[in-house]
Order: sequence, then structure tokens, then C-alpha cells
Amino acid sequence: MYTVNSIRNVCLLGHSGSGKSALAESLLYMTGAIVRMGKNADGNTVSDFDPEETRRNISISTSVIPLEYHNCKINLLDAPGAFDFAGAAMEALRAADAAILVLSAKDGITVGFEKAWKYCEERNMPRFVYISKVDEENSDYNATFNALREKYGNKIAPVVVPIWDASKKITGIIDVLNKRAYEMQNLKRVEISVPDDKLSVIEEFNDALKESVAETSEELMDKFFGGEDFTYAEMIKGMHTGVLDQTMYPVLCGSGINCLGSLMLMDHIIDLLPNPVEGNYHKATLADGTTEEYVVSPGGVPAAYVWKTVSDQYGKYSFIKVLSGEITSDTTLVNARTGETEKLGRLYAMCGKKSTEVKELTCGDIGAIGKMDKVKTGDTLCDPRKVVNLKAIPYPAPCYSMAIAPKVKGQEEKVGTGLNRLNEEDPSFTLVNNAETHQLVISGSGDQQLDVLVAKLKSRFGVDAVLSPAKVAYREKIKKKVEAHGRHKKQTGGSGQFGDVWVRFEPQDEQDELIFDVAVVGGAVPKNFNPAVEKGLQEAVLKGPLAGYPMVGLKATLYDGSYHPVDSNEMAFKLAAILAFKEAMPNAMPTLLEPVGALAVTVPEEYVGDVMGDLSKRRGRPMGMNPDADGNTVIEAEVPMAEMSSYTIDLRAMTQARGSFTLTFERYEEVPKANQAKIIEDAKKDEE
Repeated sequence: MYTVNSIRNVCLLGHSGSGKSALAESLLYMTGAIVRMGKNADGNTVSDFDPEETRRNISISTSVIPLEYHNCKINLLDAPGAFDFAGAAMEALRAADAAILVLSAKDGITVGFEKAWKYCEERNMPRFVYISKVDEENSDYNATFNALREKYGNKIAPVVVPIWDASKKITGIIDVLNKRAYEMQNLKRVEISVPDDKLSVIEEFNDALKESVAETSEELMDKFFGGEDFTYAEMIKGMHTGVLDQTMYPVLCGSGINCLGSLMLMDHIIDLLPNPVEGNYHKATLADGTTEEYVVSPGGVPAAYVWKTVSDQYGKYSFIKVLSGEITSDTTLVNARTGETEKLGRLYAMCGKKSTEVKELTCGDIGAIGKMDKVKTGDTLCDPRKVVNLKAIPYPAPCYSMAIAPKVKGQEEKVGTGLNRLNEEDPSFTLVNNAETHQLVISGSGDQQLDVLVAKLKSRFGVDAVLSPAKVAYREKIKKKVEAHGRHKKQTGGSGQFGDVWVRFEPQDEQDELIFDVAVVGGAVPKNFNPAVEKGLQEAVLKGPLAGYPMVGLKATLYDGSYHPVDSNEMAFKLAAILAFKEAMPNAMPTLLEPVGALAVTVPEEYVGDVMGDLSKRRGRPMGMNPDADGNTVIEAEVPMAEMSSYTIDLRAMTQARGSFTLTFERYEEVPKANQAKIIEDAKKDEE
């Protein structure tokens, strides 16, 4: 069993394709956990085991890779780099105490790396930078390192120096702190002599590390200025403090393919990154509604946070991080969200898709509980003596919506059930049954996420589903006051039906609901039939005359009519009111209204022109521009929602994925006449 001091929870973040899963694979190999390294292209890595991951050659969800090294346990959380699966990265960030930001020596600083850096900044999270693929063609370690220094300043601290051969190919690395050099021979690390031409570089970087260490305490500062050398223990302690305080971001490098740098990375993880007590800062809400800092404590009463759920054909696993005390399979805890008592089921240590049953999980460790049906991602499980609720995971707001339906009619329930199960696993997408458009609308981070969900519906739940653009909820309104007559008369031997009304229809500005008024003089229509007339009109306004969309901004006044003492009844007056509505509407200048949204687009300055040009094509009206705290420009505009269905994908393309936006419904506005004909035509096609 590992104590909290010998556990490290570290998430791997970075752009898709930067080599995170290959790095995880090399660490597994170097610690003897696997005997052969898998490859992403072959779909056989420990990290990427979901059928969709192997099919697409990308990570879709965060996988847990536990490593045992030098009497420590490193829980490596390999998070997806693709932007559509940012929700899984948020989960990894919640469970980790530190991050390793991976960028490739071939691509340099990418937008995925920038976003990962920003996530860590927002969470005040200690981090390493790992430059991958240093031994591959067209890689440029120096350019990548210099770009990091330029962007993030002198806190970027190299703790490794690469060794090049005559052809500029990296063949080995030097540990700056220990001044020892290594190369890989048949996937084994071999110590070599430090090349003479590297001695001055190592001295320079070593001095820079000493300077950083000196800044971590007054005692060390005095020693530094007194010209004394630091001991190895002082250097490690000072660097550990520097990483914790974020006055230092160590930079390492290597290759996931030949494992160069992998052991050195693990040494530095153990020496420099925080253990769970020093790590992630948690805010907890107590039973009385107050909030306090949650302190991770091995001696406290048991508590765990559910940071991820897997709900597949093999069952349901609730992935937890133990925040206090220790838990066993017969521990009873309270779910702070529901207030219900939960007896824990079997406990597991997870490694990719492999689960190994364990007797207990100690403070700071990461594992999973089986078959906890009522437990969801984001739940806090705690001892009844101290019930606390930790903050929910901040998933990105869904910004891409499509309608989803089964290919075969009659399987709607199967689609709904399957998506609800998938939502347990991925709470970053939402599902809304739109009563107005009669569509099931699924919203997520982008097209790739929705494609994956459709594929999982087929593979796991055996139902074929299709995505189509979500319909826009238009409205209809009249612009002119009109009066109309409606008479319903039916004679069928015995008592007939007779209802006769005159109704005045007029437009109202700020009113969605129908306003019904009565101005009948002299009892032409008995009062007891008024509710029937109103009921008929309420039914009629659900389908406007142009395209069958609901009518808004309408006032109807019943001002005259007649009745028959025997044949008049409520049904007759209801039908007469509907006839009056149908008679009036074509003459009342009906028009279509569309939903207009308030859009805020955040982009770096260089993309402002492209974004503005694109907004004008979408009939957008710019409302202003403001700088934000990160030096970006926030463009505010009003734009018809109908023009925004593909905006997520288009904005990514326009801004190399550096742009983001929020869109909220503002009001309804009249559709320009030129655009109305197509909307009416499409609505009629849908009716057929």
C-alpha cells in the first residue's frame, strides 16, 4: 500500500497528435508494466482501448495509467488533445495534482498546448513541459525550446540537455542537475560520457537552476550570494518548492518510440511534482451552505470525489480520487448531492481497460468502484460525520447542436435510452427534446464528438441514428388590424350545430401569449360561449398561416355574432372561432419572426477582420469590440440563430481553433422578406 507521500497524480495534456499516449506507453514499458510497446497507428496502446479510439487513432476519453517506480505510485491520466473532447481533459485536471504539457519538437507551440497551459493557469496547477518526438525527422528542439522561453519567460527551466550527432539528430540526453549523460541502446538506458562541447551549456543551465532555487528561501539566497554551493538535497528541495510555487516550469524532452528520457521524466515526477496533500486545491460546500478550502488528509474521515464514469457493456465504473482517510469495499458513505447513503461495491485499480480488484484505496490514490448505479460524475462521497460537496467539474458549454433520430422509425426510445447512458459517461453533451420542433436535439463541443456518440449508439446499443441540422423555432406575427367572420353551421337530423362570431385581430408589440378580449353588446353571443371561442383561438394560434409556426403578438376581440337557442353549443363556437382566424390571417399582413442571439466571440487580434467579414455574411450586426485580460479581442454582435448552426466548426477553421464564442437567445425579429420564401417552402416540404 502506498502512503499519500509516495503517490503522484499527473495528467498528460497537449495538442492531439503531440505524442501523449506514446509517452505513456514508453513509461509503462520502462517500468516493466508491459513487455511490448503498442502504437497508436496499430490501435494497441494501453491508453486508447475504446473501439472508437482505435478506429480514429485519437484519444476520446481520459485513461488511467498507474506506474510503480522507486517505491512510488504515479497515476498518469492520459487526456485527449482533440478540442471536441475537452470535457475529458477537465475531468483529468480535477483528479490530478500536477500536469505534464506535451508538445512535439516537430510542431512547436500549438493551440492545443496554449489551451492546456491556460487550463493549468486557471487552476494554479504546477506543471512540467515535455518536448516529444525529438529524434524524428524535421524535429527542431532548439526552435521549440526558444519559442517556450519567448512566450512564457525565464520560468521555463531546462533540466535536460539533448545531445546531437553530426547530422543534427538527437542521440542522447544529459541530466542538468546530476551532469550525467545517457543514450538508449535496444530500449535500454545506457550511461555515456558527457560530450566536451556540452560542458559549458550544462554549467550555464545548472547555474540558472541554482539561481531559481536561491529564490525559494532566504536561507538559500544567503548561501547563493555567499558563493557557497548547494547540496543535492537542497537543490531538489528548492526545485520542488519552485515547481509548487510556479516560479519554475521544468522542461524535459525525449522520445516515446525509443523511450529516450522516460526514466529521467519519472525521476523528476517523483522528486519535483507535488503529492496529493500538497496538490490540487479543492473548494467544498458544507451542509449549511458555507464554503471552505478542502484539505486532503490521510488521517481524516473517509471521502472521495467521482471524477469520471464509464458505463459500457461490461458494467459501470465510478472513477474516484480518495481525498481523505481510506476506503474499503464495505465502507458506507453519503452522497452529498442526493443525501443518500451508499454502501461501496468492489474497488478496482484501473490500467487502461484492465481492472484489478483491490481491498482498499488510500488517501490520494485513484481507483474505481463497480456498479454504483445512483452515483454520477461530480459527486462527493463522504463520511456521515462530515458531509461536504466539492465543486462540479467545469465542462465547456456545448456550442454545436444537431437533431438526432433513429434511421428506422419506432426506435426513438432506444436512441433516448442509449444517449442517456452515454451521458453518464460524458456529461459534457446535453440532450433536449424540443417540444416545438418535435426533434431530439443533441449539443456538444463539435461534430467529432457527436459522430462518436452516434457510432457508440450503434456499437453498444445496436441502434442506427442519423444527425441532421436542428430546426429553428420561428414565429409568425401579423402587422395589420383586421376583422373576420366565422360561422359554423351543421344540420344532421335532430339537433344541429350553430356558432357565429365576429372577431377583431390586431398586432401587439411585446406580447407572446394571445390576448383575448370580449366586447359583445346586447348578448349577441351568450357569455357562456366565450371560453369556447377563446379555446378555439388558442388552438388556432399554434399554427400560423405562412409556415405553420406559432403566432405571437396577437390580440383577438370577440365583438359580435349570433346563436341558436337549440343548436348552439361550445364545440360550434370553438370551430366558428377557428374559421374566423383562418379567414382573417391572410389579410392581416402575416410575417415570419426569427430568433436572434447575442454573440460574444473571443479571438486574437489578427483574426478580427476575418471574423467580422464572416459575421456580415451571416446577417450579423456588430455591437462593439473590447480587449480582454489575455490580450484577445471580444467582438459583440447580434446575429440570427438560423445562421449559426455550423459556427463552431467555421470559427475553428478561421482562427486555427484559437477563437471561442458564447451565443444566448436575445429576442425575436422579423425575417427579411428575401429570406422568408425559402423558410416557408422548407416548412411545407416538412409537412408533406
